[in-house]
Amino acid sequence: MQYETILTNVVDGVLTVTMNRPEKLNAWTPRMGIEMADAISAANDDNDVIAIVVTGAGRGFCAGADMSEVFQAQLDGDEEDRTPMDWVGLMRSCKPIVAAVNGPAIGVGLSQVMSMDHIIGAAGAKFSLRFVKVGVVPELGSSNLVPMRVGFGKASELMLTGKTILAEEAAEIGLIDQCVPAEQLLDAAHEMARAMGDNPQASLRFTKQLLTENMSNASLRDVQRLELQLLNQAYETPEHKEAIAAFLEKREPDFKTARER
Repeated sequence: MQYETILTNVVDGVLTVTMNRPEKLNAWTPRMGIEMADAISAANDDNDVIAIVVTGAGRGFCAGADMSEVFQAQLDGDEEDRTPMDWVGLMRSCKPIVAAVNGPAIGVGLSQVMSMDHIIGAAGAKFSLRFVKVGVVPELGSSNLVPMRVGFGKASELMLTGKTILAEEAAEIGLIDQCVPAEQLLDAAHEMARAMGDNPQASLRFTKQLLTENMSNASLRDVQRLELQLLNQAYETPEHKEAIAAFLEKREPDFKTARER
């Protein structure tokens, strides 16, 4: 696919996907969503990519849905396709993915990162789940994921007021995982992405599945059943066998070569 709204770049095995509509603070459009999903899906099939970072061009991360291309088109009945994309499913099944929030993350600009594995914000970046301000409701799983991050009371406050907070407060309440100086943002994101992605990809995939399916499962018996099922699958992977061989031979494991054998 030829990309019109994003940029992609791979360095040291980490794919960086950059939303690239800086003149509109990277306001989200259906085209952008399709292109991001395509780039991330392609990375899943690329053995040279171990992890993914998502960021924005210019001074914004993503200022929400583009009013003219999304909301006005919907009111006018001009939407080409109303079939929802399973964004959350992609985030929870893809290689480790880190959000590097360099500027305003508003509405869908914020909800789209809630299902990613790690969220880092630049100091001073603005965050808002302001769906009520435009007469709609939270989406992309955020009505489940935000309360898990910040608790019911704080999630209610953020979503029912539509208030805007800075990265410093977002990190303090657990809405994001880190707040770093702007000049350190991409380095911090790539460091975290590599720290995750350097591990066996099969184990990473299984662990993400466990986190996704077990985090809200009240049945400890079911939780353990899925753990045992995936543990038995992990035992059969070439990466696990390489890890054991490397330990016994007192060397560093080569997971990439093991995957390709």
